[in-house]
Amino acid sequence: MSFYESVYIARPDISAAQVEALTQSLTGIVEENGGKVTKTEYWGVKSLAYRIKKNRKGHYSLLNLDAPPAALKEMERNMRLSEDVIRYMSVRVDQLEEGPSIVMQNKSSRDGRNRGAGFRGGAAKKADNSGGNENRQAANVKARTEADGAQPDAGKPQAETAGAPTETTDAGTET
Repeated sequence: MSFYESVYIARPDISAAQVEALTQSLTGIVEENGGKVTKTEYWGVKSLAYRIKKNRKGHYSLLNLDAPPAALKEMERNMRLSEDVIRYMSVRVDQLEEGPSIVMQNKSSRDGRNRGAGFRGGAAKKADNSGGNENRQAANVKARTEADGAQPDAGKPQAETAGAPTETTDAGTET
């Protein structure tokens, strides 16, 4: 017998219990034809990369099979006939994975992360890095001016007073 991994996508408008029932019926088909299902995983509702049969989301489910090719062929035939299955793919593998699949491992690692932290660690990290960006910019300006041999403010116009327009009197002095 050969080892297979089969993933199918069910319509999003059916419930998770219906997806589980569909998985059980597919398991029964494989067992009737002399194979066995070693592992089943329900990955949940996920967005599709593109629309399939007017659906943008679907229930994903994985089956690990130890079955003859005839059992796989019969299972795939039933998936084609089912209106609830919108896409499936079966791949022959050298050996079956023990433990959770990569998708389930990533799902559990995301559950343990700090959700309120934001980008690059959030507010706690910002407090430690006060003024870090300004210090880096000042160091970059200093390095460029040393390389050019110019004064740091030589090319910049002088800032005027905050918002007040300047007027020139008859004597030529500014007020």
